[in-house]
Amino acid sequence: MDAPTEETLSDETCEVPAQKSRPQADSTLRTNGAAQTVTLPVTGMHCASCSSRVEKRLAEDSNVRSVSVNLATETAAIVLKDENTASNSLLPHLIDVVEDAGYGVATRTLTLEIEGMHCASCSSSVERALKGTDGVIDAAVNLATETATITVLERGPDRRTLASVVRDAGYDVSDTDGEESTSLTEKTIEKVDQARRRMWVAWAYTAPIMLGMILHMGFGVMWPSEPIFRGIMIALALPVLAGVGRETFRSGIKALLNGGANMDSLIVLGTSAAFITGPLAYFMSVASYAGVSAMIMAFHLTGRYIEESAKGRASEAIRKLMELEAKTAVVLQNGDEVEIDVADLQPGDVMVVRPGEKIPTDGEVVDGYSAVDESMATGESMPVEKGVGDEVIGATVNQDGVLQVRATRVGSDTFLSQVVRLVEEAQGTKVPIQAVADRVTGWFVPAVIGVAITTFLLWFLFPSGMHVLAEWGAFLPWVEPGLSTLTLAISSMVAVFVIACPCALGLATPTALMVGSGLGAENGILIRSGEAIQTLKDVDMIVFDKTGTITRGEPEVTDVVVMASNTSPSEDDIVRLAAAAERGSEHPLGRSVVQYAEDKYKEIPSATDFEAVRGKGIRATVEGRRIVIGTRRLMSEENLDPATADDSMTALEQEAKTAVLVAIDNVIVAVIGIADTLKPESKEALQQLHAAGIQTGMLTGDNEQTARAIAEAVGIDHVVAEVLPDGKTDEIRRLQDAYGRIAFVGDGINDAPALTQADVGIAIGTGTDIAIEASDVTLVRGELTGVAEALSLSRATFRTIRQNLFWAFFYNVVMIPLAVIGWMHPVLAEIAMATSSITVVGNANRLRGHDLEN
Repeated sequence: MDAPTEETLSDETCEVPAQKSRPQADSTLRTNGAAQTVTLPVTGMHCASCSSRVEKRLAEDSNVRSVSVNLATETAAIVLKDENTASNSLLPHLIDVVEDAGYGVATRTLTLEIEGMHCASCSSSVERALKGTDGVIDAAVNLATETATITVLERGPDRRTLASVVRDAGYDVSDTDGEESTSLTEKTIEKVDQARRRMWVAWAYTAPIMLGMILHMGFGVMWPSEPIFRGIMIALALPVLAGVGRETFRSGIKALLNGGANMDSLIVLGTSAAFITGPLAYFMSVASYAGVSAMIMAFHLTGRYIEESAKGRASEAIRKLMELEAKTAVVLQNGDEVEIDVADLQPGDVMVVRPGEKIPTDGEVVDGYSAVDESMATGESMPVEKGVGDEVIGATVNQDGVLQVRATRVGSDTFLSQVVRLVEEAQGTKVPIQAVADRVTGWFVPAVIGVAITTFLLWFLFPSGMHVLAEWGAFLPWVEPGLSTLTLAISSMVAVFVIACPCALGLATPTALMVGSGLGAENGILIRSGEAIQTLKDVDMIVFDKTGTITRGEPEVTDVVVMASNTSPSEDDIVRLAAAAERGSEHPLGRSVVQYAEDKYKEIPSATDFEAVRGKGIRATVEGRRIVIGTRRLMSEENLDPATADDSMTALEQEAKTAVLVAIDNVIVAVIGIADTLKPESKEALQQLHAAGIQTGMLTGDNEQTARAIAEAVGIDHVVAEVLPDGKTDEIRRLQDAYGRIAFVGDGINDAPALTQADVGIAIGTGTDIAIEASDVTLVRGELTGVAEALSLSRATFRTIRQNLFWAFFYNVVMIPLAVIGWMHPVLAEIAMATSSITVVGNANRLRGHDLEN
């Protein structure tokens, strides 16, 4: 029989992978004659039917001329129809086509540390260059963190190639790319110190210039003579521009030569035009602005120093987290205590942690008892008691007892490392609203250069009209409409150059995102991306999983109802005997009875003749008495009438509790109520969300009656009960159709598909027991009040972003026209420009004081 061809295989031959995921990408592009070929590394194909499906879907796309999918090499070679279409621009779309077919594309993510970026135009230029590189799917450049996060196809460009692209764009790449950012604190301090030195050197030369200008403008004195005075101004300005301002000139000129003018380019053009008037004043009727050029640079460097300091404060959360790490650990080796470097710890090492010491790494307590301060991880100020078998988090502080802890996670696998990595990821992403600022900054600097040149020409083409406009501002002491037309033209042009501020636009979003994500980390709220912050504030409904989210997830004894009879034992005796009988049971309900008794009594007797009756209950003998515990059916099989306890059982069941009958010596003596109890903060959390205007819902596999009882107890608006685990995703989809944007709150492991389907997935975690991969937000404390706090953080962060963008746009819209008509002195223009950037960063830092509970 002939082997089946690819075409004869049905779609049922091989199942499509259920989980569609986008790994971090990589691609290969090449030119095939006039047409371009894109080669995608496809994942998840297992047979000819898989490759046929992928090929068919790609062939149907309107951008594709032909396609060949190779199962052996797991690649799809795609020839594009339009040779003029940029292949890179189609990569995300082609990946979506593959994923819609049920498969993935192998990608990877690289991070570069960029040096030399000073404004939004800089970051836009780098981003544009990276996105234009073959094999790059996406690139996000963050001005505040000075990093580029690049998603490439698996066989796409490597780090060295991408670094070369950045350098060709006029910027540098740190030599420490790819290394753990352990020296972040030192690098930040070094940048601030360097900016401070440049500022003070600039002012050392500029202060005499300012004194001379005050004497000249205030008292008409040009000491010792006018020609010498001008020469002194030129001589003092040169070290400021060519010395401490050299880096600004280097950056600005390189950006101009590469066709991507930036903020430094505007400063270069403005200070150069102002400085040139110094020598020109010896030969032409023009005022000398040589001294002014130095003042502009000095104010620019002052603004740069304050910016660096403020950006350092914005990233303080990561530095604080990194500084929490213990440096050494005391471990047991052959019975002796030996101090080693934390970096040398291995899983399985047993550490000795004394009171007041930091726990060196994540682990499990194997001996001792103590209270541990976990506030660095959870934001919870109250210490948590830890005993044998309990998990502890590295960098938390042991308070009062000696603990022996077996290391379970070390290095980059620890909880603290995960948190640092997550915060850095969030700070490296973009909020969708940033796209508006990105579009503006793409043309901003070229437009400003055009406006500045137009301003100069307007003063010569329409001098009388421009003089009239200037005279309207004569009430301002720095406006001098009586100066020559050339002087006013140069002054206005320089003012336009230096007053325009793409820096504020570039810093508006990332600084707020840095502070917001850092504030969240300090309070046990881990946010995965900027998009999650923007989306969370707009959700229409927050839906909760029940077990382990609204409830504790562990059954507990809530009621012991003793049957009214003179012969019934006391409640204490019933509980002791029932616990003794249940000790042999592995059922969660049985364990809850044992736990309840152990909490009340020091000693519990032993049982004999234990027998588990599957699905019904248990039988045992305790202190010579026959104990039967279980369902109505088990009691009936024991010839006992369960109807005698019907009223008590019904009452408990209506409260969403499981009712268990207890019989002693062939008499039903009690009903024990067991329930998965509510977390103490659940009701408060739901009230906070309702107060914030959010609808609430609950998904559960429990029966309708139990679900309704829980929902009523905490105030849930909408209930979907009896949902199978694999049906939660469909239910979330239906809720999205009915209500709009949905956030889903679950345990982050069992609920991973639903967390992924929701517009925002919120994982409830405790300590190291968190699953951050499937969720957008992780609440480390495991308390539902964290959901309201995350919502509050989202709204506060986005409010700050909106404020920053408004002021950044408003400032430029108002200030540039004032500079055009001669109402802004070049020095005042530079002060205003620096102030706008400082204001934006300062406003972002105000977030640090936001109360998440309000």
